Amino acid sequence: MSIIGIDVSKLKLDCVILLDAAGRKARRKAVPNDPAGFAILVAFACKQAACVPGELHAVLEATSVYHEACATFLADQGLTVSVVNPARVRDFAKSLAVQSKTDAADARVLAHFGRLTQPAPWTAPPREYRELKALLARLAAIEAQIRREQNRQEKMQASPGPQAVTDSLTASLAFLDAERQRLTREIDDHIDRHPRLKDDKILLESIPAVGNKTARMALALLYDGKRFTHAREAAAYLGLNPVEYRSGTSVARKPRLSKRGDGKLRAQLYMAAVVAIRHNPDVRSLYLRLLAKGKSKMSALGAAMRKLVHIMFGVLKHQTPYRSQVVLAS
Repeated sequence: MSIIGIDVSKLKLDCVILLDAAGRKARRKAVPNDPAGFAILVAFACKQAACVPGELHAVLEATSVYHEACATFLADQGLTVSVVNPARVRDFAKSLAVQSKTDAADARVLAHFGRLTQPAPWTAPPREYRELKALLARLAAIEAQIRREQNRQEKMQASPGPQAVTDSLTASLAFLDAERQRLTREIDDHIDRHPRLKDDKILLESIPAVGNKTARMALALLYDGKRFTHAREAAAYLGLNPVEYRSGTSVARKPRLSKRGDGKLRAQLYMAAVVAIRHNPDVRSLYLRLLAKGKSKMSALGAAMRKLVHIMFGVLKHQTPYRSQVVLAS
């Protein structure tokens, strides 16, 4: 199988295809990061490797949202697609003593990373999950705009300015609030229109501390329990895995969360965990046990966030409502 390394940026894709098993012979091409460019990429790779799409393995880094359309298109065309952690690729490049940092060099590193490590195939989420994710992203953007406009309104109230500015802020907030309500209804309707989404949301909301907003986030993140093989992978994706720093006998810092991944999702999960340590028996039991062992409140809360992810993952994977493993003392 021929390996293609694809370095993704907002506007273009730099691609390197390896044409021999040793990776010495390669061809490079840059294409636009749009559907027309994706089609050019597939045709180019098939021609260079003299093969059909099913005999190609594309390796991309997870790059914000810019890799998703390309990865989905390639998977739909029959290519094996791997979306890999950028940190792993950086470490791999260092091990090869790669000094250059260009798009072409990054694509070549990705190709060799794929050749040597054979990363696991990526599966595109079903369309209804992709649409839900897009709707939630738009809602989050609207809510961020509302907070910015509210901050401006507070400043105007503290230091009054022209009435025209006050009226503009009031009108802007009214429009944004109406748009927030419209998108919220559209998200709820979208979930109701798709039985699997609706059933999974009910399962997630059976977990104490998981409300409507957290359940919608979890649906888009975990989609039916198939995005990740293990719950710990989902926790790592959210940056909740503890990272230790030790060197010899003199350097030993306290473990901390890696904080890789989407900070907004992590912040939302933080709020859910704050509720969970009071109302979810399993999360509360873990939290209190760690405090009794001398862990700091923030460290115990990080573990509570991981525990909540594990519970959500398990509920979706096994398709069973939440059942507590401990009895919460009254």
